[in-house]
Order: sequence, then structure tokens, then C-alpha cells
Amino acid sequence: MNDATSSELDLTAEWLEADGLGGFASGTVSGSRTRRYHAVLLTSATPPTDRKVYVNGFEATVVAGDESFAISTQRYVPDVIYPRGFEHLQAFSDEPWPTWVYRLPNGLVIEFELFVPRGYSGTVLKWQIKPTDEDHNFTNVELVIRPLISGRDYHSLQHENSVFRFDALILDGQIEWQPYGDASTIRAFTNGNYTHSPDWYRQFFYSEEAARGLDSTEDLASPGELRFQLSVAHALIVLTDDGPWSIRQPSGETIDQLADRLTKAERTRRNGFATRLHRSAADYLVLRGSGRTIVAGYPWFTDWGRDTFIALRGLCLATGQIEEAGRILTEWSQLVSEGMLPNRFPDHGDMPEYNAVDASLWYVIAVHDYSNASRISANPRFDADRKRLQIAVNQILLGYTQGTRFGIRMDDDGLLSAGQQGVQLTWMDAKCGDWVVTPRIGKPVEVQALWLNALWVGSRMNSGWEKLFLRARESFQNRFWNSAKGCLFDVVDLNHEPGVNDDSVRPNQIFAVGGLPLSLLPSIQAQQVVQIVEERLLTPMGLRTLEPQDPNYCGTYRGDVRQRDGSYHQGTVWPWLNGPFVEAWLRVRGNTAVNRQLAQSRFVQPLLDHLQFAGLGHVSEIADGDWPHQPAGCPFQAWSVGELLRMQKLVTESAESAE
Repeated sequence: MNDATSSELDLTAEWLEADGLGGFASGTVSGSRTRRYHAVLLTSATPPTDRKVYVNGFEATVVAGDESFAISTQRYVPDVIYPRGFEHLQAFSDEPWPTWVYRLPNGLVIEFELFVPRGYSGTVLKWQIKPTDEDHNFTNVELVIRPLISGRDYHSLQHENSVFRFDALILDGQIEWQPYGDASTIRAFTNGNYTHSPDWYRQFFYSEEAARGLDSTEDLASPGELRFQLSVAHALIVLTDDGPWSIRQPSGETIDQLADRLTKAERTRRNGFATRLHRSAADYLVLRGSGRTIVAGYPWFTDWGRDTFIALRGLCLATGQIEEAGRILTEWSQLVSEGMLPNRFPDHGDMPEYNAVDASLWYVIAVHDYSNASRISANPRFDADRKRLQIAVNQILLGYTQGTRFGIRMDDDGLLSAGQQGVQLTWMDAKCGDWVVTPRIGKPVEVQALWLNALWVGSRMNSGWEKLFLRARESFQNRFWNSAKGCLFDVVDLNHEPGVNDDSVRPNQIFAVGGLPLSLLPSIQAQQVVQIVEERLLTPMGLRTLEPQDPNYCGTYRGDVRQRDGSYHQGTVWPWLNGPFVEAWLRVRGNTAVNRQLAQSRFVQPLLDHLQFAGLGHVSEIADGDWPHQPAGCPFQAWSVGELLRMQKLVTESAESAE
């Protein structure tokens, strides 16, 4: 996976090392930080939130005799790259973890590798001379490392200040820094020699932040430098904090033994996955309280309800992590309030935000799929989960039937009405200040598809929901068909005005045919929906959120916050939507071996190819609607990876027909 030589390298591609707690290390192949989130030690104090950046990066210089060579890369304002270590980069691989090979002008070859051991707030870094066939005898090679430190919230930026504490506590093989009084202590276990020499490095420039219209410069502090005799032994630094998940070095354990122990355990864990994509899926499964949850994406998302329940079907169920799915669903079952589940948790504090009409409904779908998978796999924990999950499903259906927040209620026709001015409730949730870009107030089509499927799932647990399901399905089929365009309306009773409909051609209608247990349309109409979505919305990266013929279409995702939010659901492509599309496509064409093979080559393979770009081993959040569909947004997105895994399973196995 991405074992590239210098001529093939995409230096802007990003790598990710997640710790299973919400923390992570990340950066670019070049070594230059382009985001405020790029760091080698970024930890979560209350998994998966309250993240802080402690060690942003480092300066690395190799000294051989009278010559010195940089193997790190920094970018400064206005656009100065210095040093230019990437010019010596010969090869890069992200298997089994990020590894760089530098060939210096004197023939010396240096290998640098970095990994985050799962379950720890820490990072292991190792440099060594790599043997070559050439006859070189390097007897005096020194590596000099200068850590670049902040100690800030991961969304913030640091600037030179008088409060930063450069003090270092130096013990045998261990150095400690505490950058601020309220910050954790940074610990570095190492076989290097530390010299204290405090300094500020000013005006780093983060190009991706500038492209997003955000503050993009930062100052970082360097307390001192570490020196290693690289011609004698490899160089090791194990970074960690002083929290409950910190890496510990037992008395009597050497730094080599510590690194070997962590390396062997992590290599064994990674070798246990069927594919690189399966391993990537595990990066999103993290701790929350005493249970489990799913991070929506790296580097800036925490766990969102909607994203969790959509992604779970691929990340857990399609990969055989059935018990993990149960832990996540039971953890979230405790949070049902007035029929709703939280859409998101804040980065700080425990008060969740209940502002999504569909998150609870996606939960019901996930419970259904988990139940089916548990029966097939004889999941030993399912019997213990069953009652709690059934109670949660019933609470959701009752809450929506009786009416809950933001005008969410069942209408007289059995369909679900939702929305009020100034609030974004559907997955098309972009909001900039007071501007809700796609409010979709009324009866959105995918919400009805979810509502009907949730009622059907509920009726299998409690027959009392069946009559309501049948009434609502009849209303859906009578009210949503747009005969003029041969597809479904996006919203009916727009702004709660009876008979006023939004005929925008959007991908939301695909959920009436695919992505959910039940297809809700007669076969001819289902075929027409799939056809119009394929013709007007499909791209190699996923489905556009609006057809290009629409006057509101935005084909590129660029600019400041307002410009980007304005295009987020107005044409921008979302890879996760390919999952429901492929399922719908197979349903209307026939789930035959020939059609599955065709779906694999046309719809699945382009996303598999994308694993080599942007976020390595992962799938991006979004892409431009216009060719060449440049990836954008979050480079590591849970539901994008989850739906790709679910698609792979769909095209390799015969799908079970819904009842």
C-alpha cells in the first residue's frame, strides 16, 4: 500500500496513526505540516474529546563528518520551505506504518519510521542507517532532533508568549516538559543525549488552513535538542503524556525493550486485518466512557450520532466486528431523549446536541442490521443487548409519533414532518452564521424512507407499529412521485405548506430504493430513480448533492467558510452515497454475478483506487462536483470508509432480499 519511490510520491498525501482513544498523529508524505492538526503527539484527555496537540513536529538533521543534511521539511510565511528535507526523500510507505527513506548526497541512507500503538496516548519514532550495496564506511554519523512543542487545543494555534514553560526535567533516559500549567506533561523516553537550549520557531505556514480561509500561521517552542550517535545504534524517541493511557516504562526496562514491546504488539495487531481497508476501519472505533463509539472523521470531527450509525454498518458489521457494533449501540441507547439521539458531542464538556431528525432513525436501521448479523454469526452478547436495544427503538418511534424537538412529529398522513427556521436537521446540515444553506423544512424524502424503514423494523419487534407503517407507505407512494421529472421530490409540504414541493434533483431519493432494508417504490419507479441518479449525479467519487443543471449548483468546494458551506450540499460529491446507490442499482438490475462484477469495476474500484491518494488508506469526506473531482474536506472519513466496505460486501456476496 503506497510503497512509492521518489518519482512516484505524492508529497501532499496525508498519513494517519490513530490511538483508539480519539487522539492521533498525522502529517504529509513530505514531512511538512499543512494543517493545524498535523502533529506527532496529539492526545485526547476524555476520549474521544478534549484533544490537545503537544508535539507538533521536529527538526531533524544528519551530521556526517563535516557535512550536515536536513531530513525534515518546514514551511514558513509567506511561502518559504526551509529546510528542504523532502529533496532527499527516496521512498515512502505506509505499511505497516509511515516509513520514510532518505538518500543523502554522500550516499548515506536513513530510514525513519513512526507509529502510534493502539490504546496508548503516545508515539514511537525510530531512525536508523539503512544498509546499501554501496561500499560506504560511515563511522561518525550523528542525528540531531529538535522537538517543536505547543500544548494547545487541537483547533487552536499557538503564538509566541511569555507563559510557555521551557523547563525540562531530565532523568536517566527520560525528559519531561510541561508547556503550560494546565496542560499535561510531555514525556520522552529516549536513548539520545538532551541539551537544553530554549528557542521559538516563528511563523510556520499551514497552507491547507489558508485554503480554508482560516488563520494559518503558528509559532512553536523548542526547549532543546536530542543527539544520537546513529553510526553506533538506532535513535529512539517514545513520546507520551501523563494521562491514564500514557505509555509506561517499567523499572528495569530499557528504551530498546520498551520500543520492541510496543512494536511487536502493534505489528501483530495490524497483521490481523484482512485488508488495509479493514485496518483503516478500526481507526474510527474509539473509547467513550466505559463503552465504544465511532469518530466521524480525522482530523477535526469527534463522534456524531448520524455518522456513527451510518458508518457502523460497514466499519463493524461488514468487517465481522459484530460484538463491537453491539457495544456501540448499547452505549448510545442510554442517550435517547424525547425520541431523539444526539447529533454530536462538543469538544469540551458532556452536554450533547440533539439537533438531527435522522440520527435516531439511522440508529433503528443499525439495530436491525446488527440483529441480523448477530443471528447469522451467533453473537454471544446479542441476547444481553436485545432488550435494551428494543426499548431504545420503541422510545424513538414513540417520541417521533407523539412529537419532539424542532417540530419533528408524525403528520396526519403518517409521514414525518420536521423543521423550523434557522435550524438544520437533515444530513444536508451546512450552516454559516444564521444562514442555513439547505433548510429542507417539511417532509424530506430520505427522512420518510428512514421513517418507514424504522416503522417496519419496529413492527417486527411490536406488531402495533404495522398499521402505521402501511398507512405511511401508501402516503409516501402517493405524494412523492414527480411525474414531470420521473423521479421523487426532494421535499414535500415544503416549509410546512401543504402541496408545495421541492423538485430539486438530489441524491436523497436513492434511499427509497437502496441503502435501507426496504425498497419503497414499485419496480418501474425504482428503475427511473436509479436511472436519473446515475445520469445526473453519479461520479467516480460518489454522488453529487445537486444536479449540474440546477441554477444553484456549485461544482467546486473552495474558498472561505461561507463559500465552502455554500457549496457543501449544492453539488459537492459525497463518496458515502455510493453505498446506497450500488445497493439500489443491484436491486433494480438484478443481483446477479454479472451485475455484481460490473458494479465492482464501475462504482467500487474507483474508490479503492482513491486509497492511494489524499488520506492514505482511507476515503475522503467529499470531492468537487466538477471534473476531475478533486477530493476535499476531511481526508479520513468514517462513513466513506464504512460504505466502501459495505459496497465491497454487496458486490462479493448475494444480498438477502428484504421481506
